[in-house]
Amino acid sequence: MMGPEVTTRLNEDIYVEIDTTHGDEPPVSWFAAVVRDVLGAESIAAPYEVSIILTDQDTVHKMNRQYRNVDSPTDVIAFYTEEQASTATEFVLPGDGVRRLGDIVISYPQALEQAFEQGHSIRKELTLLVIHGVLHLLGYDHEVPRDADRMRGREAVLLNEFAGRYFE
Repeated sequence: MMGPEVTTRLNEDIYVEIDTTHGDEPPVSWFAAVVRDVLGAESIAAPYEVSIILTDQDTVHKMNRQYRNVDSPTDVIAFYTEEQASTATEFVLPGDGVRRLGDIVISYPQALEQAFEQGHSIRKELTLLVIHGVLHLLGYDHEVPRDADRMRGREAVLLNEFAGRYFE
């Protein structure tokens, strides 16, 4: 298990905590780079803050039950800070000007299982889950078909763009 680490660069804070003991997880810098590239592709400029926690299935299941009222395991949960309603006015930054986008929690065991089921690498699955989580933080959703098509389409474009960079 690795302790939490914050990657700070040009007023960007990307907090990554790897709270698993498998030993084959990508390094903190890998997660920070994926987050940075998703935000860049979505034209989000620093300063911003994002956190990612890579953890176990039980922790994510408990969070899913507690915060979403869904009593089942899941792969990724995003806790956004900015207002997500389409009628919301533009987000007002705190006095320091930093966009605090939110937190992404990923179940590493679920990612491993999904990678195996899909026949691709764990890094490809984790790239997809980070993309998915960051897009949620930015207001993308998949609860209704039209929104799901938009989000899945954007995920596919970014996943294709990141091929060879973050996974083989």
